Amino acid sequence: MSEKKPFEIARETLKQLTVRKLLPTPLNYQAIYNEIAGVPQVQPFPADSLRDIAQALPAKTPGQQKQRGLLEYAIDRLNWEGVKAALVAYGGFVPAVGLDKSGVGASSQGEIKPVTVPAITEDFLAQIGRLIEYAQPALGTDDEHFGEQTKELLKALNRPGTDVATAKLMMVNYSHRLSFTAEDQAEIKKSLLKLLHLVFENIGELSLDEKWLKGQMDALMDASKPPLTLRRLDDVERRLKDVIFKQKDAKERSLQAQNEMRQMLATFIDRLSEMTRSTGSFHEKLVENARQIEKARTIADIAPVLKEVVGATRTMADQSKIAGEELQAMRVRADETERELVKLHKELDRVSSQARHDPLTGALNRKGMDEAMEKEVSNVRRKDTPLSVALLDIDNFKNLNDTLGHTTGDEALAHLAAVARECMRPQDTLARYGGEEFVILLPDTPLDKGVEAMTRLQRELTKRFFLAGTEKILITFSAGVAQLTANEKGAGAIKRADQAMYLAKRAGKNRVIAA
Repeated sequence: MSEKKPFEIARETLKQLTVRKLLPTPLNYQAIYNEIAGVPQVQPFPADSLRDIAQALPAKTPGQQKQRGLLEYAIDRLNWEGVKAALVAYGGFVPAVGLDKSGVGASSQGEIKPVTVPAITEDFLAQIGRLIEYAQPALGTDDEHFGEQTKELLKALNRPGTDVATAKLMMVNYSHRLSFTAEDQAEIKKSLLKLLHLVFENIGELSLDEKWLKGQMDALMDASKPPLTLRRLDDVERRLKDVIFKQKDAKERSLQAQNEMRQMLATFIDRLSEMTRSTGSFHEKLVENARQIEKARTIADIAPVLKEVVGATRTMADQSKIAGEELQAMRVRADETERELVKLHKELDRVSSQARHDPLTGALNRKGMDEAMEKEVSNVRRKDTPLSVALLDIDNFKNLNDTLGHTTGDEALAHLAAVARECMRPQDTLARYGGEEFVILLPDTPLDKGVEAMTRLQRELTKRFFLAGTEKILITFSAGVAQLTANEKGAGAIKRADQAMYLAKRAGKNRVIAA
């Protein structure tokens, strides 16, 4: 290598460009500079040309798409080895070479050519790391050792230049631990579900006389059957809260009635005791008067005794009358209490019955919605017209209930239903799906128009504030809209609308998303 200094090499390079009559381009300057400095000539990386080649390659099969992606990745990093590996592997997927059933390339002459597997890249290891990271919420955090092992593996997979053999060994050890953890979580879920069923079954068995409660517990049993989803768990929670609220109300009323009956019984016993004492005194008085009459010699002696007997008898009659009136009043109150209890149980049975309308909002309930859905689906099949199904959920409803009370929450539900009915067409159907969720059936409405209808309802709610006393509250909702497809059942469209609604919730609420 030349001992010349860099500035001397540069000066000589410019001189040679002039002597050789070469254009002063970067490539010419680099070539002469390397020649004078004794540095090996290295051609510049033709990134642009290689990208043009990569774009020209066909990508009709998954294998071709994968190898072209690896080629573009290597070009971006100016990596000749990566380019070479990607092009060699791509040769196994060219159209002139087919794949036999074993996945091995075969030429037209029948020659078997193995498909080259590209080297594991850092991006591939990082993708495995992301996959492991995304799976962590489902595995829990109870096992600290497993958590530390996960952190170490993720650190190794995301570290640049990680040795593949080391990463493989770590993943093998991790997979064994992962299998045990996954099995534990599955068993925990299974055991919790079994305990939940036992609780529901026990409550149902202890409440055979309470038809409304028995019906609710049967519904909870059905809702908590696997496979469980977030939607079904939300339904279980909503039903359970409804049962607890109604049971608490019934218990309070029953206790109140029991206390009233207990007080009336105590009063009745007191009155009986007083009557017994009065009767005893009256009897003693009569005996004494009879003795005095026997001793009397004249009518004048008998007159005071008779007066005393008449007075005692009148007093006894008055006391008996008062006691009778009090007992009659207690009987009337007992009858009223009994009627109140009967009315309570009938009301609970009515609430739990299969009526078509929701008493709070006036919208159809689940049974009514199912009937309306069946009718609309039949119309779609017969007339070949579009049907859109919207499922909307009030935003932050739990916070509204917690801060302002359940009564205000009920009023908010009724407010939304009233505004929705004003915005709907006569042929549209509003149903309360459960809790703070509503379903709107939009016949003769394609998907885009269904989204527009829900957006109009959102705008109308912004104009119509809900009043909680003197406080104005803006009610918003998130909604998903699905159009019934060919041969799809109504439940399928509702499910898709429900999934879109959850996406709307996650995207920030107060928006409408098409399924």
